[in-house]
Amino acid sequence: MYGEPALPAGFTHLPYADPDAPKGGEIRFGVSGMFDSLNPWILNGRPAEGISRYVTESLMGRSMDEPFTLYGLLAESVETDDARSWVEFTLRPDAKFSDGNPVTVEDVIWSYETLGTQGHPRYQNAWSKVAKIEQTGPRKLRITFKVPDRELALIMGMRPVLEKAQWADKDFASTTDIVPIGSGPYTVGRVDPGKFIELKRNPDYWGRDLGFNKGRNNFDVIRYDFFGDGGVVFEAFKGGETDSYTEWNAADWGRNYDFPAVQSGEVVKSEIPNGRPSGIKGLVMNTRNPIFADWRVRQAMIDAFNFEFINTTINGGAEPRITSYFSNSELGMKPGPAEGKVKALLEPFASQLPPGTIDGYALPQSDGGVRNRKNMRAATKLLEDAGWQVDSDGVLKKNGQPFSFEIVLQQGAAETQSIVDIYVEALKKLGIFPKVTVIDDAQYSQRTNAYDFDMAWYWRALSLSPGNEQMLYWGAKGVTEPGSRNWMGMNSPAAEAMIQAMLNARSHEDFVAATRALDRILTSGRYVIPMWYPPVDRIAHIKQLRFPEKTPLYGAWPGFQPDVWWYDEAGK
Repeated sequence: MYGEPALPAGFTHLPYADPDAPKGGEIRFGVSGMFDSLNPWILNGRPAEGISRYVTESLMGRSMDEPFTLYGLLAESVETDDARSWVEFTLRPDAKFSDGNPVTVEDVIWSYETLGTQGHPRYQNAWSKVAKIEQTGPRKLRITFKVPDRELALIMGMRPVLEKAQWADKDFASTTDIVPIGSGPYTVGRVDPGKFIELKRNPDYWGRDLGFNKGRNNFDVIRYDFFGDGGVVFEAFKGGETDSYTEWNAADWGRNYDFPAVQSGEVVKSEIPNGRPSGIKGLVMNTRNPIFADWRVRQAMIDAFNFEFINTTINGGAEPRITSYFSNSELGMKPGPAEGKVKALLEPFASQLPPGTIDGYALPQSDGGVRNRKNMRAATKLLEDAGWQVDSDGVLKKNGQPFSFEIVLQQGAAETQSIVDIYVEALKKLGIFPKVTVIDDAQYSQRTNAYDFDMAWYWRALSLSPGNEQMLYWGAKGVTEPGSRNWMGMNSPAAEAMIQAMLNARSHEDFVAATRALDRILTSGRYVIPMWYPPVDRIAHIKQLRFPEKTPLYGAWPGFQPDVWWYDEAGK
């Protein structure tokens, strides 16, 4: 995106991969929930794990050590003009699908057109900016853009490439039971719908000798077993039914890993440092419900959430709070008033922005006690300012109507349920008695895709290279169009303008300023009650699973495990 790639032409391997890693063995993961689809590229159904990452591949591949840098995968070269008004890819002559058929320009064009028109909404935003896609040579295709957007040249290198012939006479948008053919390092092996899926390493994988792939894709089999809920997943790991478990709770990391396999050394605990943004995780308020349309009400909901007490109760107080969407990185907003380029970007929208966006906004803090008196008084005042009063029956009302809403949670999320239980007790002191509904993952997906909730558990991981996907997360289309990540229903011209500034930045400095400005808009919008984030990634695994000493900047994000891990029978 800016400057030069870190790796030279002809590099032998990615810096966080071991080119001498042995091949073989199996790795088994446990997944909460179930699946009913082998097509992960559409909105319909709940897709199985692993297919989009390991069965298919794209023209270019991402280095997890470099934000905004891609290297050739299916493409041997890429060209673009200074304005990035077009991009042209040349396919590698030896690229082929697992059935032996070559990857052709026709396959790429069909894949892009199909995903852009019939695929999941995440593909449609970028595709709407494409003027045309055309074949320009035996192995060349060019994509011309309608609008200035410097990230599009990269995004167009990251679309999955499918085999056109396999999908002939099939309705792509509704077909969920076809086993997809890809050009990636793995093929789909055994499948028991809803229970498990196995991916088998393709010994004839065309790209195994590329520098990008050396030391990657080492396991013969990657297996995903699906269980009822997160607690069952952990018990399955303890019982030896799976091989690796990622722990998100620091307190549990300290107290729940004394079972026999850990004591004997058969299971080891690894901590992986990361330098990625915190992202946002917490309870999201749906502003499509008029109750949450008022920022004062949303702030009151945040004030009533006693983070310090809950963090200590649930998490042992070990993790820091998420202070903004891009916190823990250079992209996060700075404390206090906006300055310099950030302020200049925000000022044209000053009249539209919630208080604190430009002047400075920070989350409330409590003394850690159960009462949270100071913040509860602040919440009461804000609710009164918004027209809400506690009636004689002890219920908060406005114009005779009670302040009622529903919190929707996913079945089996024990930690989330515990957090909400404490929160609901606190809200009762304000005269608020929310309904808590626990549903299975299928219903949860359906309801959240349709924005059929008032408050729900929300988690958005954010990268060091945010771009067009931010429009899917926060763009106004998501207010009405189903399937976006804009669960809060925000409609902010200022946020969309900051995203455009990010996409058209010519320097890293300008990009950082635009992202910090966006971070201020999101955080001061008060849409989410933020939780905590882990500054390190915690993975417990059997001793036979190994990984390189050099870990990527992104830590244990997709692209790390199982991508560069390997199986060592000796476990030394």
